[in-house]
Amino acid sequence: MPTDATISSASVKGLLYAVTQCGADAGALSQAVALDIVQLEDPDGRVPMATMQRLWSLAVQASGDPHLDLHMAQHVHHSSYGVLAYILMHCPTLGVAIHKLCRYQDIICNGTRISLRHLGDSVELVVDITSPTIVYPHFVLNSELAIYLHMLRLLSGQSLAPQAVHLAYPAPADTREHVRVFAPASVQFGTPYSALRLPATVLALPIPTADPQLLALLEPHAAALLARLNELPALADRVRHELLRLLVQSEPSLEAVAEALSLSPRILQRQLHQDGYSYQQLLDEVRRELAERHLRDHILSIKDIALLLGFAEPSVFIRAFRRWTGQTPGMFRRAS
Repeated sequence: MPTDATISSASVKGLLYAVTQCGADAGALSQAVALDIVQLEDPDGRVPMATMQRLWSLAVQASGDPHLDLHMAQHVHHSSYGVLAYILMHCPTLGVAIHKLCRYQDIICNGTRISLRHLGDSVELVVDITSPTIVYPHFVLNSELAIYLHMLRLLSGQSLAPQAVHLAYPAPADTREHVRVFAPASVQFGTPYSALRLPATVLALPIPTADPQLLALLEPHAAALLARLNELPALADRVRHELLRLLVQSEPSLEAVAEALSLSPRILQRQLHQDGYSYQQLLDEVRRELAERHLRDHILSIKDIALLLGFAEPSVFIRAFRRWTGQTPGMFRRAS
């Protein structure tokens, strides 16, 4: 399966810096995941998402902080994230800043998608995972939502009070740190999507550091970076990305994927066939790769893995996994 999602070198350096603040050896971690140090020094450099995922797992162990993802905002200032951070600092209001964040977020990480949802007197900053290479969704969702909340508070100079936080993964055994970090929000796990809910009034809050002339100078550079990143991938890769996004809600249908890609189901099937693929083949590939990685990690239960992969019942997942591999999930986990 292609692993084309990438993350900015600045984000990787931010995680390594957080690790050093916890007393761990960032150099050893870099070597362990074969990070190119020269590439990290390029402000526009990119690192494969699969490398970042391996780094997350090792960083949490090395730091001794099981909640390192929730604590990223306190370790790294948002201005270290390059041109996008400076664009946000020079927007006139938080509403404009959030709009720019949604537009240019791929510059930081193109394995997730950010959107703003209006719900009457509230708004939600929604984070969807779109890359199959993100096998530790809790690291990504926790860190992104915590950083965004911290960033919005810094930009506005206001102590913003979130109303709710939705996290689309099963609740861990201990949720106290989640509650503390996102206070006073109510924190809900296992939701259909992940989001930070805030009063709609925050959109009008001014940003004291705003400079429209600097904003006009920065945006062309951001647009050029975005254009380079968003060259249209192959149809099979786009289908895989949509499958992963839809899996957190239920078993994705051909019709739902086709609609997301602005194609009819018939045209989607025909174009996939011309490229040597079928819809069911791609769905099985995505599920099998994610299932094998989760089983090797020994973090989630088989029941939770079945839920994350969109299976209605664990028994259906077990039968499918046996069909893919000739083994049950339990046998595969013991062997790995």
